[in-house]
Amino acid sequence: MSKNLFITGTGTDIGKTYVTGLILKKLRESGKNAAYYKAAMSGNTRRTDGSLIPGDAVQVKTMSGIRQPLEEMCPYVYEAPFSPHLAARVEGTPPDMDTVLRGFDAACGKYDYVTAEGSGGILCPLRFDEKRILLEDFIRARSLSCLLVADAGLGTINAVVLTAEYMKARNLPLKGILFNQYEPGNILHEDNLKMCEALTGLKVLACVKAGDTDLAVSAEQLETLYM
Repeated sequence: MSKNLFITGTGTDIGKTYVTGLILKKLRESGKNAAYYKAAMSGNTRRTDGSLIPGDAVQVKTMSGIRQPLEEMCPYVYEAPFSPHLAARVEGTPPDMDTVLRGFDAACGKYDYVTAEGSGGILCPLRFDEKRILLEDFIRARSLSCLLVADAGLGTINAVVLTAEYMKARNLPLKGILFNQYEPGNILHEDNLKMCEALTGLKVLACVKAGDTDLAVSAEQLETLYM
């Protein structure tokens, strides 16, 4: 069976998918048989034949160079640009936990390292009708360790600390923080890094600058985060 890691974020559009692509690229370049998984992704466009393109999966596959087929990466793909629970309600195909776990387990059986990406922030619901599925339900079901991706800019102290405290209170194992859109020499970004570490007790494991094509973490260090 594989070793696994869950990537969450302080919110939507803060760079989880981009950073995940860099993580998988690093693993692939070190010779690891790596795979990507996302339970549900919304806000996708259609091909000329009408089928939906799993945009986040395409981005990760393109960035990382992994050979995993797109159809193995995400069981639920939605067109509506909403949280998955609302997109599912609008489009009439709500996620089923058994299906989500079956897809994840299949990837775990074929690949050495499986990186699962969340939707939005840690509290983003996958389903919220007569059944309720939160991201933390998926994390717990497979005992996943987690990394937190945050934007390096203004407001990140509050977002990082609140997310970390929520995860701590819910016994969700958080291994560290990755800053995205980081600008070396920017006094705000440098102070945010120090404050987030001081207030959470977690390390900022890497800082990703705009346009980076490599993650400034050794493959060996990265591998220790997977369980």
